[in-house]
Parts: sequence; structure tokens; C-alpha cells
Amino acid sequence: MLHIEKLKKVYRGGKIAVDDLTLDIQKGEFIAFIGTSGSGKTTALRMLNRMVEPTSGTVTINGKDMMKINPVTLRRSIGYVIQQIGLMPHMTIRDNITLVPRLLQWQKEKSEATARHLISLVNLPESYLDYYPSQLSGGQQQRIGVIRALAAEQDIILMDEPFGALDPITRDTLQDLIKELQRNLNKTIIFVTHDMDEAIKLADKIAIMHEGKLIQFDTPDNILANPINNFVKEFIGSHRLIQQKPNFKTVDEVMIKAISITIERSLDEAIRLMVKSRVDTLFVTDGDNRLLGYLNVESLTGDARSKKSVSEVYIKDIVYMKTGSKLQDSVRRILKRNLNNIPVVDNQNRLIGLITRANIVDIVYETIWGDEEQELKDS
Repeated sequence: MLHIEKLKKVYRGGKIAVDDLTLDIQKGEFIAFIGTSGSGKTTALRMLNRMVEPTSGTVTINGKDMMKINPVTLRRSIGYVIQQIGLMPHMTIRDNITLVPRLLQWQKEKSEATARHLISLVNLPESYLDYYPSQLSGGQQQRIGVIRALAAEQDIILMDEPFGALDPITRDTLQDLIKELQRNLNKTIIFVTHDMDEAIKLADKIAIMHEGKLIQFDTPDNILANPINNFVKEFIGSHRLIQQKPNFKTVDEVMIKAISITIERSLDEAIRLMVKSRVDTLFVTDGDNRLLGYLNVESLTGDARSKKSVSEVYIKDIVYMKTGSKLQDSVRRILKRNLNNIPVVDNQNRLIGLITRANIVDIVYETIWGDEEQELKDS
């Protein structure tokens, strides 16, 4: 879909920002550009929509030479999200989302339907369409910035460190959101980041750059297992390389059964189930096993004693992992948010398992001492 051939940018005075960048990006891939400060990653990104004009080289999109496309037309056909979000403060959220569609002269009904659909995808109420950016939190504004890039139905989305200024928890939530949107909508996303953990979590392939040159371009697993040289090894960090030692790579391989209760059940039933199962947390689901929230011991104290139904006291704000997620992402989330466990759901949000701190401890134990124990048994 996107072919980059010997792309080069030389600034006045002879400084080479990007030097003969060559790579292919397939439709629907999530690509992360990462590198040292001044490595050329942002310049490379901006040459793709000609916000920075290349000195030489070619970029073809579906076989079309982008240098032969009007720059304004090209930019309207490629989504773009920046760290500063760039929402127009004097425009409502609706007008911000539909800005490019209106420039493309979409019918008003189509633009309005698109705005309603997109805001629902990022779990914000439709009433927010009439708000102004200043009435939203930083994380909510960033969500609008992401869906604005999707509004004109562009196949390619460029993102320049979009989550860099956010707090860790908001950033973690938005990472999950953009990955889910990318998969569901089959968008091609090219993402600049300075955070290796973020690149590993999100990308199908990572492009590591240094002093304007592409050093290694491969999947996260291949890069972590086989760094091409010492620079890449040091840039990744030995602690990340060590994380690849366990045989378990996804949450599906290590999760245990989650104890759950449906939302229409009584609190008495919930308490009996917790005692019988010897757990301090129950996950609350609907009749189709879709995860809605959870109950824990704390939620059953105080005013909750006067309630009768699970639906009256369960906690809706819940952190979860999707099936197929990397195990190291669950470890990172448990530590970052100081959680005891994380439920695992499928693409329909059905509860399928649970990752606990005890799971993680067992895996670490096996990683460090498992081979040594086996050798002692064999001897």
C-alpha cells in the first residue's frame, strides 16, 4: 500500500535529517517510528504527507506518486494527530470532528452521522458534540483528536507522539483505544513515539532510527529476540530483552478462570459465591457473559448493606485486557495501576479469563529458576 524508496531530507547547511529511508508498509499495519533525539523519525513521518518536502526519494500510495498529488489534497486524504491535539477552541466538538469532511463538501447528514458514530466509538456521550474543547479534560480532548483523524475515512493515519503529554493512566487507556480502533476499522497507522514500551505494545512492526538512518525494521518479537546490533540492544534495554525469556507470550496462555455473577442476581447470592470460591472479587456480567464491572469486599460494606441486588452496587470502572494481548503488557498494567488482577475479554467483551499477581509471580519464578530445577532433576 505504501512504498518508501530512498527518502532523504537535507536541510540548509548540509544537515541530513533522514538518509535513504526505504521500507514497505502494508494496508492495516500499525507501524511505530522510534529512535534517539534527532534520529529523523518525526521528519520521516511529516514527509509522508509533505508537511516536510523530501529532498529526494519517492513515496507511493497504492501505486500513486505522492509528489504528483496536490499537497493540500494529499493532506486531506491522510489523517494526522499531533501531541498538542490541535482542536479549534472556537469550534464545537461536532465542528472539530467534521472539519475535514466539510472541506471535502460532504452532505451535512453524512457528516452529522459520522460525528455521532465516532464519538460513540471512544465512549463519550453524544451530548459532548455540542461542547467546546475547553469543557473537556485533556484525555477527552485527545480522544476527539484521534477520531477527528478518522472522520474523513482516510486509510492512512499519521500520529506524532499523540499521547506524550498525558498522565500514565490516561495514556494507557488511549493506547488501548487506538489499537482497538485500528484493528476494527483496518486503518494503516504510522506512529512516532519515544517510548519503547509504547512501541512494543501497539506496533505490528517497529522502525528503529538513528542519525537519520533506519537501523532495524521488524516485528516487536523479532527485534526483542534478535536485535541487529549493539545500538539496538542498548536502545531496547536489557530489562525488555529479559522479558522475552518466558515461553508464555500472551495472556491467553496463562490466564485462570474468572469467578463471575450476572447482574440480576442478589447480593446474598454474590456473598455466598465469594465465600464458596474463596475470592475477594467477583466479575459482573450480563446474560451473554459480557463484562460490565466487578464487586469486591469493599463495595459490599457501608451503604451497600441496605441494597439487595448486584446491579445496585457493582463498580463499572474496570481495567481489562483483550485476548491475544502480550503478557508483558498485563504485567506493566498491574504494576502501573497497582492492581491485584486483570480480567481478560474477547472482541465481543465477553469474560474469558483472569490474570492475577500470583500468575505473574509463578511465571517469573519459572523464568528465573525453572531451567535450573529441571537440570537438578535430570542429574
